[in-house]
Amino acid sequence: MTENQPGKPCNYLQAISLEDREYLRLSRFIMSQFGIKLPPNKKTLLQGRLQKRLKALQHNSFKEYVDYIFSDEGMKNEVANMIDAVSTNKTDFFREPVHFEYLYNHGLLEYLTTSARYNLNIWSAGCSSGEEPYSIAMTLMEYAGSTGNPEFSILATDISDSVLQHAIVGIYSDEKIRDIPQSYKKKYLLKGKNDYLHKVRISSEIRKKIQFRKFNLLSKDYHTLGKFDIIFCRNVLIYFEREVQHNILSEFCRVLNKDGLLFLGHSESITGFTLPLQNIIPTVFKKI
Repeated sequence: MTENQPGKPCNYLQAISLEDREYLRLSRFIMSQFGIKLPPNKKTLLQGRLQKRLKALQHNSFKEYVDYIFSDEGMKNEVANMIDAVSTNKTDFFREPVHFEYLYNHGLLEYLTTSARYNLNIWSAGCSSGEEPYSIAMTLMEYAGSTGNPEFSILATDISDSVLQHAIVGIYSDEKIRDIPQSYKKKYLLKGKNDYLHKVRISSEIRKKIQFRKFNLLSKDYHTLGKFDIIFCRNVLIYFEREVQHNILSEFCRVLNKDGLLFLGHSESITGFTLPLQNIIPTVFKKI
């Protein structure tokens, strides 16, 4: 059944129940394909997030929806929509500001000195709607403006098509930009008018530094991304099982240049993992 094939009448004012059998099928599939862990206590959350998809497709039960997911048509047309609904995409500009302060005041100088590299490749993994890579770009633009170095480019990846499209456009509400330093706002944000009143757009100077791309961190294709001097992957690993976390971190280490920097989220840790990483400050690591 597709959006153009109406099903039986259904009262969506009352939530359709997600039964344990369908929840198990979905959670196992999401874990195997995308690494996102959904323990039993997440069933209500998943049910709520997928209600809109059932309504859009005019399915009358989660069994219909799950059967559709596992059909050839569903695999082609609906899995991406499902993951968009399931994924948590909370982010802010300059979230965990200590990372940007360290990068500007210490990290860049130390790395440029030891590596003698002046054309940096940076990866924002799990970039969501773009606030993180744009924050990184503003920080590096400011640093380059004061020192003359470095040149840089940023790869920003996420598994969700919808958030990537938002990020590419680079338009945000006034409320979303409250944590951007005032001096950065003047330089790198364009105020909207008419239909875009109370919105801003990231300047083309910043946008052209970033390439947005869909990428699944469970992929075996990390080698296609190139090598990086700095990787940000913050508040992403917490959604994965520990074995998956280790596999992802190992891939990061393979594509991270010697002395390169890895930034994790405040609730993430490499404790217990055997990795070629040295802790510099909390949640910031150097490849050794």
